[in-house]
Amino acid sequence: MPVGISFYTFQSLSYVIDIYRGEILPEEKYIHYLLFLSFFPQLVAGPVVTAREFLPQLQSLRRFSEIPFAFALFLILIGAFKKAVLADHLAVPSDFAFANVQNLDPSFLWWGMFSYAGQIYCDFSGYTDIAQGTALMLGFRLPENFRMPYLSLGFSEFWTRWHISLSSWLRSYLYIPLGGNRKGNVRTLVNLMIVMLLGGLWHGANWNFVFWGGGHGLLLILERGFRNLKGFLEDRNICISGRYATGFLKILGIAFTFLAVCFLWIFFRSPDFHVSLCYLQGLFLKNGDISLPHTWFLSSSWCFFAIVVGHVFGTKFFTDNSRLEGIFSNWEQSTWRTVLLGALFSLALVAIVVMSAQSRPFVYFVF
Repeated sequence: MPVGISFYTFQSLSYVIDIYRGEILPEEKYIHYLLFLSFFPQLVAGPVVTAREFLPQLQSLRRFSEIPFAFALFLILIGAFKKAVLADHLAVPSDFAFANVQNLDPSFLWWGMFSYAGQIYCDFSGYTDIAQGTALMLGFRLPENFRMPYLSLGFSEFWTRWHISLSSWLRSYLYIPLGGNRKGNVRTLVNLMIVMLLGGLWHGANWNFVFWGGGHGLLLILERGFRNLKGFLEDRNICISGRYATGFLKILGIAFTFLAVCFLWIFFRSPDFHVSLCYLQGLFLKNGDISLPHTWFLSSSWCFFAIVVGHVFGTKFFTDNSRLEGIFSNWEQSTWRTVLLGALFSLALVAIVVMSAQSRPFVYFVF
């Protein structure tokens, strides 16, 4: 690994800062510290693991018989499906759209924007699933990194669901030391913008990333102001009530949040700021005549359908991993169930290989 790779640096900083704050004691065994820094599953693309999350696990290592092996395999398979099938299929229209902005009609560009939103989610969360499953096979638990972020009702909620480990790191080691929300409203808004701008710059020294981070910072500031206005109106009994009205506003809020995040993904994905502006212009003004091929439309449509179905089932049945892990643990207690589970996993792996698209590198490997 390069010495300056960001996840390695974040982990090193968490160790030093937590000791300085007195939140953890210095690790007595140097080999444990080296393992913490070099633990390979998450080191390339996260999740960001802090010292206080990982080092205590070395004090009580699990026996192999205590490892939820079936659940670990499930995480690896679901991650491989997200990456090799969903993300790589969605990358086809997305990559073409961002490489040929001026030649495409607006409908193609809209489809490319939504395809990239699906691609980066499936790609990044797929890597996280594989990392978590691999670490679990070795007896270690990595922190949760995604929690269905595109269902967020607002931008502050989005950052509690997207790249959770990075958001938590920035909050603990940057936002709170800057003063957090303890030094007045103006200072809180300034702190939010500083954190998001630095979060953007962390991805690369590029105006695109500055605008992406600053855009999220501005949206967080506006949301905070709207929340204060809502509280002001409620204090004076001026508020919208009723089940249907509240439900409609919730759906509207989720849709607006998702659309705003997608617009900002354009700056995250584009090679430079000029292409980003051309892409935004092309969404609303006709620049080219090339329309989306029917085969690309069908392949990405079923990917979107799979993502929606996954979100529906996840929201209804699996709000946290512990419930899902419990289901697989029950299956491991019976020999015939274990054999059946192994057969199902084998078929799933074959299906992933058959349905996979042309392989592409993980999106976050470049960061």
